[in-house]
Amino acid sequence: MKLAISPKLAARLLGPLVSALARTWRVETVHEERWQALVDAGTPHVFLLWHDALLPLLWRHRGRGVTIVVSEAQDGQYLSEYARRIGYSEARGSSTRGGVRALVGVVKALRAGGVAAFTPDGPRGPRRELKGGVLLAAQRGGGVVLPLHAGASQAWRLASWDRFLVPKPFARVRIVYGTPFEVGPGEDGLAAAHLRAETELAGAVREVRWDDGATDTV
Repeated sequence: MKLAISPKLAARLLGPLVSALARTWRVETVHEERWQALVDAGTPHVFLLWHDALLPLLWRHRGRGVTIVVSEAQDGQYLSEYARRIGYSEARGSSTRGGVRALVGVVKALRAGGVAAFTPDGPRGPRRELKGGVLLAAQRGGGVVLPLHAGASQAWRLASWDRFLVPKPFARVRIVYGTPFEVGPGEDGLAAAHLRAETELAGAVREVRWDDGATDTV
């Protein structure tokens, strides 16, 4: 997304409007007990989600101090400024810029018993193509990977590389939590985790059902 104003000013002006919109959503969850079990046990974990579903998932998990990986490109800063305002920390970097620094930030958060969120197809795609940085971070940080996805009964899809999802006012928003899994040691562990991540994300997308039912583009 490209705006004629700075990310900080955009968050200050548009952030309250986004929050007001989000408060109208009727959120329902599927398999939320999988996430809740990790929270109750104090298990460090990584949310694994596609970039297009980021907005409703940011809203759902706000105020918990989750560390998110943010692109150093200006596009990523719009979302990061808003995320900071609703209770997120950040690790700057991406698969294309600052990746090592972002990885270190996520590993540090996990080793401290925290939670991180990673969009493995960001910051510029290809759409829903999984890059392995999140799995390496989980392996090194000792965190469990929790795949999840969100869809909406009525939504706008932005004309962006990821077809970014913005649920409309009073839309039903469905969030599906996949089965958490650990990343085994070494290259074999990463390879197995990659296949598991793709399978779990695909299952969450299917279970949401509204995934691409909302196809309006703005």
